[in-house]
Amino acid sequence: MTIAIAILNYNGAEFLQEFLPSILAHSTNAKVYVIDNKSTDNSLAVVGETFPMVTTIALDDNAGYAGGYNKGLQQIDAEVVCLLNSDIEVTPNWLLPINDFLKAHPEVAVVQPKIKDLARPDHFEYAGAAGGYLDIMGLPYCRGRVGNKCEKDNGQYDNNMQVTWASGACLVIRKSVFDALNGFDASFFMHFEEIDLCLRAQAKGHQVWAVGKSEVFHKGAASLSKENPRKLYYNIRNSLLTYTKTLPLMPLLWVYLARGVFDTTLVLFFMIKLKFEHVYAIIRAYDAFFNRLSTSFSQRKHKLNPIKLFSVLLSFKKIKFK
Repeated sequence: MTIAIAILNYNGAEFLQEFLPSILAHSTNAKVYVIDNKSTDNSLAVVGETFPMVTTIALDDNAGYAGGYNKGLQQIDAEVVCLLNSDIEVTPNWLLPINDFLKAHPEVAVVQPKIKDLARPDHFEYAGAAGGYLDIMGLPYCRGRVGNKCEKDNGQYDNNMQVTWASGACLVIRKSVFDALNGFDASFFMHFEEIDLCLRAQAKGHQVWAVGKSEVFHKGAASLSKENPRKLYYNIRNSLLTYTKTLPLMPLLWVYLARGVFDTTLVLFFMIKLKFEHVYAIIRAYDAFFNRLSTSFSQRKHKLNPIKLFSVLLSFKKIKFK
């Protein structure tokens, strides 16, 4: 089984210098690509001069996470592709459990390793932890992470587990499935696109799993911070578009209602905190969503109900997953 590692880069020369050595050292059976999203720094020069064994794919514009990978993967020939953030440190033999699992389970199309915090190596990291789900309001949460609280890794998620979505920080997918799905929804630009992709894959009969014997460490600094209003905008807009394309009518109406109440509460909260950029981001997100509502409804070809009877907001204790 041929595996390619595709690292999407935008002005991340420092991350490439820091993390490519471990990727090359511990991924000897995989070909490594850097897809450059029209960087304005010296990223391409750094790769060419310091890592000549890495193949670069230079794009004509910054197409975001979704569009960048869609364009870049068209130029990569492999059975399996790992979409890897530029600020990920991999571990020795990290690909072996993933490779073995995919060989043994042809019904599985998407997997992720355990994603842990590079700054706190004994804790899971926010972006994916040990595999993700969607709660009763459609809010993402993970094995090992609920809300902003990340658990300590005591081996509780070393087992392989079927999940609802795999993290875009380190997402491994069969190339044939990625191509059949026409890749990510490029209109998302960034954020929530991996959840949308995973739901569409499951609607086609494929499975998504977390492989507990593989682990990587995420620095979590190469994209927008959790407090950035742009991240809030993309997450709200793209999540609503994803639910519209995917959920059956009754669960969809429930999520619309629940999210409307929740996001209205967020607006009031940010107004009290005088964070008017965040208020504007939420208003813009809903405006963009309503402008694309009819288009999203026309894309309701495959309906799936991934909602779990669990609430992120009501959970104040450590969640133990079966």
